Amino acid sequence: MSKQLGSHRYRTLFLSDLHLGTRGCQAHLILDVLRHVEADTIYLVGDIIDGWRLRSGWYWPQQHNDVVQKLLRKVRRGARIVFVPGNHDEFARQFLGLSFGGIKIKRHAIHLAADGKRYLVMHGDEFDVVVRHSKWLAFFGDWAYETALFVNTHFNTARRAVGLPYWSFSAWAKLKVKEAVNFIGSFESELAGEAKRRGVDGVVCGHIHHAAIREIDGITYVNTGDFVESCSLVVEHFDGRLEVMRWPVELKTLAPEDNAPFEDEAKEVEAEAA
Repeated sequence: MSKQLGSHRYRTLFLSDLHLGTRGCQAHLILDVLRHVEADTIYLVGDIIDGWRLRSGWYWPQQHNDVVQKLLRKVRRGARIVFVPGNHDEFARQFLGLSFGGIKIKRHAIHLAADGKRYLVMHGDEFDVVVRHSKWLAFFGDWAYETALFVNTHFNTARRAVGLPYWSFSAWAKLKVKEAVNFIGSFESELAGEAKRRGVDGVVCGHIHHAAIREIDGITYVNTGDFVESCSLVVEHFDGRLEVMRWPVELKTLAPEDNAPFEDEAKEVEAEAA
């Protein structure tokens, strides 16, 4: 594959569950997206920064900072960015209605697509019974999930050593557990029901790390996925059509040596500081 990857332009980009501040975050792939995808509007649909994990131990490598700086640069270049905090970055909910670096913080948002359809944009943790009523269990689940991702990291290190592409063992295992599949189905139905109650045509959410676009009782349910397991996002084309993209598949995943230094990020920072 050529290293000269062209830009992809869309009307809207929806990203969620980046989990910056964790070792499982695929920051180099997020930077790939932000380098090669341009959009008039970008929605950050929650769990962008993992405040839960940062409280238990600080982890913030340069690549994670590069992601934040890249988003801020997109605002300065004319993009509209709306941040809808999730449960992992709920600390930002105290700043609802404010704007930081041009990024607007909202509890929920209504997105008007090019085809006239209206979408409720929300993280979705409000419809997770565990998060809502048993926060201690949610924290325990978060620890167990982090452990699974640690195993997943070493699993993929071995796959790369033999020339195989990234594959999420943890995502595969989750979808093999009946209770998890039932939870996903219930979550999707609840979000679609909320969209119907609000009189909109669809809902765009995150939270469960399971990208999907499907019709549920006349409502378009859209989940952006995540950049920990599936490395997925949702884009809106200029005709209003929504599409799930899985970034390692779209760009075949850049080789590690192409990603490691991020010289272009450093050059951009230096140029803007001059």
